[in-house]
Amino acid sequence: MAAPLDDMFSRCVDPGKILNSVEVRFIDKVKGKGLFAKKPFKKGEAIFTERPLVSAQFLWNALYKYRACEYCMRALETAEENARRLSGMPALILPHQELCKVQPELHHTCPHCQVIYCSSECRQAAWDQYHQVLCLGPSHNDPDHPINKLQDGQLASLRTLFTTALYDDHVSEWFTPDGFRALFALVGTNGQGIGTSSLSQWVHACDALALPHQQREQLDAFIDQLYKDIDKETGDFLNCEGSGLYLLQSSCNHSCVPNAEASFPDNNFLLHLSALRDIVPGEEICISYLDCCQRDRSRHSRHKILRENYLFVCSCQKCTSQVDDPDVTSEDEEEGEGDTEGDDMEDEMTDV
Repeated sequence: MAAPLDDMFSRCVDPGKILNSVEVRFIDKVKGKGLFAKKPFKKGEAIFTERPLVSAQFLWNALYKYRACEYCMRALETAEENARRLSGMPALILPHQELCKVQPELHHTCPHCQVIYCSSECRQAAWDQYHQVLCLGPSHNDPDHPINKLQDGQLASLRTLFTTALYDDHVSEWFTPDGFRALFALVGTNGQGIGTSSLSQWVHACDALALPHQQREQLDAFIDQLYKDIDKETGDFLNCEGSGLYLLQSSCNHSCVPNAEASFPDNNFLLHLSALRDIVPGEEICISYLDCCQRDRSRHSRHKILRENYLFVCSCQKCTSQVDDPDVTSEDEEEGEGDTEGDDMEDEMTDV
């Protein structure tokens, strides 16, 4: 049976600390609930950290040979292994390897299906929460096993397979056609993308090093060249990617001028919400559902993306101020964005 909401909240955040800092309030029938500050936050300050209620890697990670903890999504490759694979250079040597925090000696596998975890703690947590039900054991490579079949198929066939593999009377409502669609909508519209990367963590650590000027120039030049080599070999798909459902973060509404952003600096599924500018008590804490390039587009284009992906029309301060602006087509804007794509590449590669 699912844990009570209070138990899940305690597992995801530090209740005493968080409840003194933020609160969830009902706004109206259109926006629903929102997250509000109970204390002032300075630009760059952490608002809270939170574990997901549920999370999972995307299936394409295995296709691209990403290796990450099956529970917390911590990258299992060292920064050097990560860089070698992405660049296609098996003899590549990274300087300052001591900055990589991956510890292969701590990795554990499920003894039944050989799924890999970053630690014994993650393996045990996964087993207690879900893996004892989902473990495929010797059927890991059996294409006819119903859990393996869940990896393919349309919504109707997925519901049938989902029911065959996992039906439980305690949550029977999720197995009906309407309930299954609602479950997908819940995760799809409230889920937060997760990205982990040993290489990105190493780059951030290198940026923080206090080095003499010449050594700094040499290290920066090495990293710049590495990104160029990776771009030629791999393109933009650099992180192990997944999605998680977070109790507090999912209460954050969208703004095209957000005052907070989520990141994953611990190289796992632990979400850090930080202030992008000073926030005063009583102010709503908003994130952006759009990336930086999309936020620079016209009001018309931003609304089109949000309607198609999140099923709402934005009425934030920026959208309200641009209500009389002429509609600009996405095609016109995409032509203009092509000139800045290279400038944004390194930020996208290291933004984990």
